[in-house]
Amino acid sequence: MDLFANRGVPLEKQAFTWKEMVGKPISKLDDEAFTRVRVILMNGLERDALRLSHIGARMNGELRRPLAELRRAEQHQATTVNSLLSADHSPLETTIAHEQVAVEVTAEVAQREPDAYLAQVYRFGLLEDLDHLYRYSALLDRLEGKDSNNILQGHTDIVPGRPAVDEHRAPFDDVRRPFDADAPLASKLFATLITAAEYQTHDYYMTIGPTFADPIARQLYAEIASIEEQHVTQYSSLLNPRLSFLELMLLHEATEVYGYYSCAQTESNPRLRALWERFCDYELGHLHLVGDLIRKYERRDPAEVLDGVLPAPLEFKSQRDFVREVLEAEVNLRANGYDFVPRERESDATLAYRLRVNADGSPSTQVATAYHWTSGTELNRSIRRVA
Repeated sequence: MDLFANRGVPLEKQAFTWKEMVGKPISKLDDEAFTRVRVILMNGLERDALRLSHIGARMNGELRRPLAELRRAEQHQATTVNSLLSADHSPLETTIAHEQVAVEVTAEVAQREPDAYLAQVYRFGLLEDLDHLYRYSALLDRLEGKDSNNILQGHTDIVPGRPAVDEHRAPFDDVRRPFDADAPLASKLFATLITAAEYQTHDYYMTIGPTFADPIARQLYAEIASIEEQHVTQYSSLLNPRLSFLELMLLHEATEVYGYYSCAQTESNPRLRALWERFCDYELGHLHLVGDLIRKYERRDPAEVLDGVLPAPLEFKSQRDFVREVLEAEVNLRANGYDFVPRERESDATLAYRLRVNADGSPSTQVATAYHWTSGTELNRSIRRVA
């Protein structure tokens, strides 16, 4: 796709009604799992666009009006995408779905990333999200007697990754080297995409964690939300700090175009494929609006910021083989400053922090005690009891 050959749908023509925004949701069991992955991923990207725009408006008086107009369209897109999740998902099942997004999309990005260091960052985070999926699967079994594979549909392994109890690090051990100013466009888009996805997961866990009555559930959400904040720190630090606000906005709009374009290529639900195509055209309109702002306020050609060809569309498919390879080779890696090191070389600050935060025990360890995933869960157990 040539980002500058098509101006998409102008902002003033991007109209919504409430019925359009809150329409028919997907089916928890009848739609393919990767349809839900797309929904959650793009909801996170839309909400991150709102967040970035609000932050920019706080610091730029002249941009407040155009950003307000842009945000209204982004808000209604986010509402439309968010409303696609059906009400029969329990909060824990939605949690499982968020972790499937983290595992499968991060694994895809890790293989696509052209920079070796950045690819290592994604592989490192991937193994932690894999472990979160395992811990929440244990909680789903404990509280609801359900098999998380009903959500995962066999695409994602339910196995321990890098143990959550070992993921707690001193804050500076979560900061990574940013990509260079002349980094490939793919690197810039991937960092923007994964940052948005992790931010959404963090916010979701912070919101629903306190709604549980079970004390271990409440503590588990608190523990993993803290690690998700570490992940947001990790991935957002990949963004080059010398980029201006409008450059960041332009990259974000390009990432949204790329996301919707990728979703449309492989979507199995015809109704949603049409929605992804529609919103891809909307985002092209947003991209050109921000490009015009760059011309006006920075006296620059937006093509300088988006120099290069869009990477090939993301493939939404099971990454099981790749995840298994990374798990076997890198589960014992730890972070020390910018670098990834053997666990015996962790910083003293991280070891002290981990000892302090786990002083009263680890919810992620407790919830998975004696838990081993077995297919079928409650149905399987009932059959065994009858036999």
